[in-house]
Amino acid sequence: MITGLLLCGSLVLTACQNQASSEPVNTLIPEGSQIQNTRTGALVTPQQLLNVLSDAPMVIVGEEHTNVAHHDIELWLLQHLEKKRPQGSILLEMITQDQQPAVDEVKQMLAAGNNLQESRIQEDLHWNTGWPWSMYGKIVMTGLGSHSALLSANIPRTRILDIYKEPTFPAGEQSSRADVHDALSRTITQMHGGDIQPNQLRAMLAIQQHRDRFMAQQLLNARHPGILLVGGYHAAKDVGVPLHIQDLNGPPPVVLMLTTQGTPVSAAQADYAWSVPAVK
Repeated sequence: MITGLLLCGSLVLTACQNQASSEPVNTLIPEGSQIQNTRTGALVTPQQLLNVLSDAPMVIVGEEHTNVAHHDIELWLLQHLEKKRPQGSILLEMITQDQQPAVDEVKQMLAAGNNLQESRIQEDLHWNTGWPWSMYGKIVMTGLGSHSALLSANIPRTRILDIYKEPTFPAGEQSSRADVHDALSRTITQMHGGDIQPNQLRAMLAIQQHRDRFMAQQLLNARHPGILLVGGYHAAKDVGVPLHIQDLNGPPPVVLMLTTQGTPVSAAQADYAWSVPAVK
């Protein structure tokens, strides 16, 4: 699996302490970062990557949730992809299905010329502070101010609790493979320090897979081109959303994995890997 990429907690989101970058868009690309085509091993420039992504109907970007540089890259991608072709949809793991009406209402208010303070927007969106606004505010504001749809890519807490009580799994040949379940189970176990009961592990695995299935359905149903911003394990081709897209008979997305230098990303996990220097 992809060491260092965060599998978001199934029931509770841990607040991050890092502050978002205030750099202008032309300096959002982290100094010393590199982009690699995982299939060929060749390095590509940000502009070459943009050319690839702008031709893709569906793009999935996997992030490390607490990595400030990853959020800078995501903001850069959103701003520059829009310049190359109209963006259809932006989907965020940080927005749950039950927040969608509030998102739509705020977007309409802004489009009508209402000048809303960001504190008011957070309140109106019922923003989950487990996703620090300092990290995600600029991305959300970009989505709200764009012509593209801003869509939820996460199931609500009530649904999570229901699955936890009575675990079920999405139907599908690819996502239900034993090696997929085993890989995700190992990751969940590691994130709990190896101390997790079998029934709890099964419940958390079910939650993870239902979240992945919802993300896949949302991306397939969204207006294209669509870009989905999620945690690395959700994005991974070998265990995450791309498998659920296959199960739903959808075309393969282009997967860009944002990572930290020294963390290997294989062609089985992503099409491109954008690594940034580790924070010292």
